[in-house]
Amino acid sequence: MPDSKDFQQRIQRIGELVQQLEGAGDPALRGTAKELVKLLMDLHGGCLERMMEISFQSGEGARLIDDFGRDSLVSSLLILYGLHPDDLTTRVSRAVEHIRPQLRKHDAEVEVLGIEGESVRLRIAVGAHACGSTAASVRTMVEQAVYEAAPDVSSLNIEGAEGKAASGFVSVAALLNTSANPAAALASESGD
Repeated sequence: MPDSKDFQQRIQRIGELVQQLEGAGDPALRGTAKELVKLLMDLHGGCLERMMEISFQSGEGARLIDDFGRDSLVSSLLILYGLHPDDLTTRVSRAVEHIRPQLRKHDAEVEVLGIEGESVRLRIAVGAHACGSTAASVRTMVEQAVYEAAPDVSSLNIEGAEGKAASGFVSVAALLNTSANPAAALASESGD
């Protein structure tokens, strides 16, 4: 069973392979590859949706679907197909609440300033006696928590902790953006 990091690596590899196909000189081959990706995505999405329906109809369905949504690997897949039981705001808020105890150990706090669409604005306040590396560590902890819970965040703006984003995370939104994601470009150009 792959973990979240393995899942992310596989997604990145899929993107690389699709880019190679996109660079192929044969337009018929590109069209075939795009259609294949789209059909596989449609098939998997339909099957997952039906599995969620069957789970919900069973006696323990609602609890089971919530458990799916809390599992880091399954959650990412549900987000990819638009089937996650929790909306973006709920997932980001839950991540912020989950990380608060760790931040307090570093004399830091985090506040959600706003969530609009897939854009999230947070503010980090680090204690006056904290060094610059503490602020960077806190920022990284917050980024990782938010991206793990909500990989569909397209923009994460963190105020109060200066420095460049430390994570190498690739969001679902970036993967689905046709200009940034060859897989989505392949799927969209095959007739969707």
